[in-house]
Amino acid sequence: MARIRAAVCHAFDTPLTVEQVDLRAPTGREVEVTLDAVAICHSDISYARGDWGGPLPTVYGHEAAGRITAVGPGADRHALGQTVVVTLIRACGSCPSCAAGTPVACETPSAPEGPLSMPDGSGLTQSMNCGAFAEKVVVDQSQIVAIPADMPMAPASLLACGVITGVGAVVNSAALRPGQDVVVIGAGGVGLNAIQGARIAGARRIVAVDLNPSKLDDAREFGATDTVLATEDKPWRSVFKALGRGADVVLVTVGAIPAYDSAPRYLAPKGRVIMVGMPHSGAKSSYEPVILAAIGAGMIGTKMGDTVIARDIPWMIDLYGQGRLKLDELVSRTWSLDQINEAIADTLSGAARRNVIVFDR
Repeated sequence: MARIRAAVCHAFDTPLTVEQVDLRAPTGREVEVTLDAVAICHSDISYARGDWGGPLPTVYGHEAAGRITAVGPGADRHALGQTVVVTLIRACGSCPSCAAGTPVACETPSAPEGPLSMPDGSGLTQSMNCGAFAEKVVVDQSQIVAIPADMPMAPASLLACGVITGVGAVVNSAALRPGQDVVVIGAGGVGLNAIQGARIAGARRIVAVDLNPSKLDDAREFGATDTVLATEDKPWRSVFKALGRGADVVLVTVGAIPAYDSAPRYLAPKGRVIMVGMPHSGAKSSYEPVILAAIGAGMIGTKMGDTVIARDIPWMIDLYGQGRLKLDELVSRTWSLDQINEAIADTLSGAARRNVIVFDR
């Protein structure tokens, strides 16, 4: 049993506390990863605020990168010392969803007791199969992907969620074809990755829609050809003007209900809304079904960009090496674990693309 430092949530909507916790050794197919970096995702913040419930106390964090420092007896895919990205996508490999090539929807539940515990032996939840706001994690080998040893760890950590979710929503969930038109609602961390995913996939025009003018400047940096302020009266009219028609794909990358309410308005005939952002539990959207029926359009939910990490992350690393996928530019600032509450506050201010916790070694 290792004693490590972690940021623990004891009560929703209160500051996290950095304290000593226990982490057991890996068993079965598990590996231990000593972390170098973990990014702060809005999903972590939503969980910590209690938006989606869940057991307490718990350790959040699920966008991480580090090095393997121990392996269980059944772990045969990776070696000690290997540099890896750690994701929340745990896949058994044999359930109907895994067998169908959609490991993000794995139907095999996680073990009820995770690897974390409090020093007094009481329970501590490993949130989202990761618990990466900590110096080390123990995860299933299906959750990790090897990365080049010389890859910077802060940008590498973003491949675990924000990047694969945004890019994957375009290339996997929407199956965007070259020459099609795209609207991305929300130009935050995931939205910027959806924008560059659409650029990489060969979109004709990419329109970013956001409430914040500075976010629209960011969107152009990542590949948006046009931008529209969401505060406009009926902003979809500006999108139709820019495109000459509606969009083939509308990606909603924020969990804001007004964004979901308006999304069908941007569609061209046979277009589709890709539902990426996650509203709070109990939140409800409303729209006119006749709009979808009349133009033969649809709405598709996606989790983690329907990513197959063993296939998609190596591809994205290669794009990064070519300079075609922006990762370094996504990192707004790095922080220490002791500064995690300040980093969360900065993320909530809306100014950051991605804040990353780094660990001194």
